[in-house]
Amino acid sequence: MSSLMAKELDLIEEFRDLSLVCEVTPRSVKLGMLKLINLFLEEIKECQKRDHKLMEKLMPGSEGK
Repeated sequence: MSSLMAKELDLIEEFRDLSLVCEVTPRSVKLGMLKLINLFLEEIKECQKRDHKLMEKLMPGSEGK
């Protein structure tokens, strides 16, 4: 395998978790957003939604707790 191909594979590996949103027009390609996704952080967010004590603290009217 050539070093250039190895570098390309490394880049593909590094960028596989990127989500690139773009719009293709007849004259151009417009990039709308570059979003980094960390699966660990997504898992934490989902677990926080199921944490009843945390949700109680985040509910309106629970100030001071």
